[in-house]
Amino acid sequence: MSRTAGTTADGGRPAASGRGTAPLERVTVNLTSRASKALETAVELTGDSKTDSINRALNMYAYVEQVLHEGGSILVQGDPDAAPQKLVIF
Repeated sequence: MSRTAGTTADGGRPAASGRGTAPLERVTVNLTSRASKALETAVELTGDSKTDSINRALNMYAYVEQVLHEGGSILVQGDPDAAPQKLVIF
């Protein structure tokens, strides 16, 4: 299957970010049951393709790891009335 810049690896709609014309890299991953369910949830919540959801997740993961690597922290607030809590990744 040939692909053009800006299309998803599965031939779907262009990436939601609309960024870049870099060539795409095709990878194969084996997801655990938990990760597969998380992917399905992300797709349902956003309406993005699996490819776009995985790309977004990897970018977010890299950002979080960079912040933590530099000694920073990420705060999350699950409820508007709750106090922010430090995100812990293990």
